Amino acid sequence: MARSTPVLRASDVRVSFAGRPVLRGVDLAVDPGHRTGLVGENGVGKSTLLRVLAGALAPDDGAVTRPDDLGFLHQEFPYPPSTTVRAVVDDALARVRAIERELEEAALALAGPDGGGPVAGADEAYARALARAELADVWDADARAARTLAGLGLDVDGVAGRAVGSLSGGQRTRLGLAALLVRQPGALLLDEPTNHLDDDAAEFLAAALRALPGAVVLASHDRVFLDEVCTEILDLDPVAEPLRGAADGASRPGGTATLYGGTYSDYLDAKRVERARWEQRFEAEQAELVELRRSVAVTARDVSKNRERGNQAKILYDFKGERVQSQVSRRVRNAQQRLDALDRDQVRKPPPPLRFAPPSGDGAITPGGGDVVAWARGVVVHRPAGTGAPGERAERLDMAASGVPSIEVARGTRLLVTGANGAGKSTLLHVLAGDLAPDAGTVGRARGVRVGLLEQDVHLHDDDRTSRELLALAQGWDPTDRAGAREAAVDAHGLLAPRDLGRPLAELSVGQRRRVVLAMLVTQAPDVLLLDEPTNHVSLTLAGELMEAVDEWPGAVVVASHDRWLRQRWTGDVVHLA
Repeated sequence: MARSTPVLRASDVRVSFAGRPVLRGVDLAVDPGHRTGLVGENGVGKSTLLRVLAGALAPDDGAVTRPDDLGFLHQEFPYPPSTTVRAVVDDALARVRAIERELEEAALALAGPDGGGPVAGADEAYARALARAELADVWDADARAARTLAGLGLDVDGVAGRAVGSLSGGQRTRLGLAALLVRQPGALLLDEPTNHLDDDAAEFLAAALRALPGAVVLASHDRVFLDEVCTEILDLDPVAEPLRGAADGASRPGGTATLYGGTYSDYLDAKRVERARWEQRFEAEQAELVELRRSVAVTARDVSKNRERGNQAKILYDFKGERVQSQVSRRVRNAQQRLDALDRDQVRKPPPPLRFAPPSGDGAITPGGGDVVAWARGVVVHRPAGTGAPGERAERLDMAASGVPSIEVARGTRLLVTGANGAGKSTLLHVLAGDLAPDAGTVGRARGVRVGLLEQDVHLHDDDRTSRELLALAQGWDPTDRAGAREAAVDAHGLLAPRDLGRPLAELSVGQRRRVVLAMLVTQAPDVLLLDEPTNHVSLTLAGELMEAVDEWPGAVVVASHDRWLRQRWTGDVVHLA
């Protein structure tokens, strides 16, 4: 039976923060069975739009229509720490249980009091209750819950009685996802749902979303996942071909968001065609402008200068001259009118995209001590007492037990570290960076070698310093001279738009704050660059540029990642922590 229509709609939604527009008149309509992926550069408002759609943030203007049974994957887990996992699952099944009770009550009414025949209207009530029960698949609800928890990598028996506050961040994220999938809401909103998921869990989630009868809107850095799930892509990036004469560069009458049908790969193909057409139109129009200006400037003068009287009588010469002058004036006038129209309404020049520009190899420091510049051998890092989940080993990292007894990083190394959640990928990078001391084993680096780490979480959400200040610090600016740092000339290496350099970090999106930290690392140009989940929270465009830049980085690079797209295209060495 076809599901009723829990359509999710947004009309002319506008949101500003501290006077800065983030969403400029966004329109969106997602019907049941459609799955819309949100894309765009960091800071264009993907998470903001999801919060507006969910009702967690009121827009400055515009309207949103949402179904009553809407689900939203919160960045913060929406249950108190003392709630048990079983209670979370029971809450997810509460609607199904209510439908089941309604069907039972309708069946009793159909049988009538003491089996004496149905009460009035019982047939219709039972038919409605049965339809809802079939739609909610109430008879398979418990089995579906168990399959969902297992598919997302949660051991139902092992964690059912535990408080959610004792779970790891990844476990809480997976539990929140499982609860939403078990609910099967009419509309589902997901912000970076594949974070903390291994390959099997990501594939399970993709299949589950494709099977949902409701509407889905999601933002994700995982392009493989977007290709597997999405039926359409909403581009929130305002860098698009403008309407002729649009002074603000708006790309569509309804605002800056543009909808593309198909998967993420289809979207990329459409964007390449769109950009090529824009460039061709701009170049053709500029050529026409040059020709029109030349025509207006020289045509009349050339005609007048080149005319010769010859043997013509003066009266005939003057008569023909007036006719020629009239024709020339008309051509000049027409050319001038066309020139004025193009000058006024010409197609805007395609803006250069923000491009990540890593340092060149010429400036790299030559470390001493041979070809090996950093190493970790037999490292063990214990978990703090009482923090491990059931079934997890007591160590955050045990290189020997993980099948990787040692790692040596040489000049020019390109090393990818893979492994399941909890295998110790991030811990290994922190050990190599020198900010986490191992409980056993040895770690070191060659004399003069500098190591820089891009952490998975940058923890700058409440920092009142500006991007420019932090970049100035990375360039060696005196940390006590904040006034000077706010005016310092800095190089953001193509990672930040100039308009964002003066904004406090607290006003930036998670992805923009990650860009700031990456720009600081690039400024410092470490000899060994450690990247922990570098594609998390960054735009898909930057993720591609970042991975291209890894090939050109003048020093060694070690990357820890669960990103399937990154791993599929990786050409360097790989170690897997079991």
